Amino acid sequence: MVFLSRIYTKSGDGGETGLGDGSRVPKDAARVAAYGDVDELNSALGLLTAHCPNCPEFALVRVIQNDLFDVGADLCVPQADGEEPGKALRVVPAQYERLEAAIDRLNEALQPLRSFVLPGGTPAAAWLHLARTVCRRAERSVVALMRTEKVNPHALIYLNRLSDFLFVLARVANAGGAGDVLWVPGASRG
Repeated sequence: MVFLSRIYTKSGDGGETGLGDGSRVPKDAARVAAYGDVDELNSALGLLTAHCPNCPEFALVRVIQNDLFDVGADLCVPQADGEEPGKALRVVPAQYERLEAAIDRLNEALQPLRSFVLPGGTPAAAWLHLARTVCRRAERSVVALMRTEKVNPHALIYLNRLSDFLFVLARVANAGGAGDVLWVPGASRG
């Protein structure tokens, strides 16, 4: 259980922050950037739920928000060599397998795409597209972190599946794809 009695500690005033294992790193470290991007993604989903309470799959979006705290917790605690299973909170395959099942279920009812989809349409679809792009950035941040440090690969897989889920859900929110705004290559060139 988390217990916060003080919100400010002043320990970060010099430009460093504490990781979940107690170590201190610069606030612009790759690990901090990665879990910061995951936090921003979670906030984008919070805006979706606040502005679009009738969004398709609302309950699953709330589950995903909780999962994103798991992803952030996973990234916040560096993975030690020989780490005992269960010692740290780590993303597990069941979390992204749930997304895969949802993608398959939702995509089955959608017409195949014949063009790229522009972000927009309904407000829910627009928020979902914004969340998708933040998710892709978080994914890139985790890849950058993985170049220099050990990271649970399931965290990266989760983010990859989540961006796909958010794209499919945006199409569902656009009247099952009928309201998708499609890219017309070169349409404004004259």
